[in-house]
Amino acid sequence: MKGTDLFNLQELLSRQKLLICFSGPFSHSVIEELGKAVRNHLETEQIGKSAIMDVFSVYVEQAQNVRNYTASCEAAGRPIPANSGIVVIGKDGDHYVVSSGNLVEADAVPILSASLDRLRGLDKAGLKAAYKEQSRKPREAAASGAGLGLIDMARKASRPLDYAVRPVDSRYFFFSLEVQI
Repeated sequence: MKGTDLFNLQELLSRQKLLICFSGPFSHSVIEELGKAVRNHLETEQIGKSAIMDVFSVYVEQAQNVRNYTASCEAAGRPIPANSGIVVIGKDGDHYVVSSGNLVEADAVPILSASLDRLRGLDKAGLKAAYKEQSRKPREAAASGAGLGLIDMARKASRPLDYAVRPVDSRYFFFSLEVQI
């Protein structure tokens, strides 16, 4: 990449009001170090502690979702390119927007879409009930979490979660998730 390309990239990031952008393989240490940078940046913005924690926790959840999905596919013998993930934090007026994207296998799209569509249709009380219901369910042995991440992000969001899936080829779709806080 030429230096002028970096200048253009910096201009684009600035115009889009993007504060942090990471694209590449997500490891625990990358998530942790970026998390520190996110927290430090938000603390200099002089916003409330609860807003800082909401943005930080949504960032961590999205980054872990990207990492965990890639790891679960690798463990099942269906490796996904490790550099296919991206997480971006930006500002839209008075709101922070945390977005992530990664390759997902085509057969995961209907399940993921159905889960997100269901959450998008719930109000705050419905999201609270869904969270309680999910937290009472027994965890599956192979699961990387309790299945609360999407619900928790929806509860923190100031508007319904926004997502998109875009076909890449016959095997993969690129899944994007946006959470406005």
